[in-house]
Amino acid sequence: MSADPNCIFCKIIQGAIPSRKVHEDDEILAFHDIAPWAPVHFLMIPKRHIVSMAHLQAEDATLIGRMLTLAPQLALQQGCRPYPEGGFRIVTNTGAEGGQEVQHLHFHVMGGPRPWLRG
Repeated sequence: MSADPNCIFCKIIQGAIPSRKVHEDDEILAFHDIAPWAPVHFLMIPKRHIVSMAHLQAEDATLIGRMLTLAPQLALQQGCRPYPEGGFRIVTNTGAEGGQEVQHLHFHVMGGPRPWLRG
């Protein structure tokens, strides 16, 4: 697995920075956001350092597909109500103009009763 020694998410993956884990397997880590915008708000990241959506390659399709398939399961486990009355939002910021603050691909999964703090 590639890692960036200066990346906060890579440090979380390595255990150098603590997190409240939601899920972990060989390729994916999900953990609670430290400044949640919604009653349910966690991040999903690939363990391999991928800078952004703009850096994805064809060989990443399976990994991203797994992440997006896992997101609804984790959202329900974390307290989101089922579709269609409930639901959740998945947000991925890409690049400076897209609002990306951490240069490691990540999905925000947010849900729960509205109104939310932001978003």
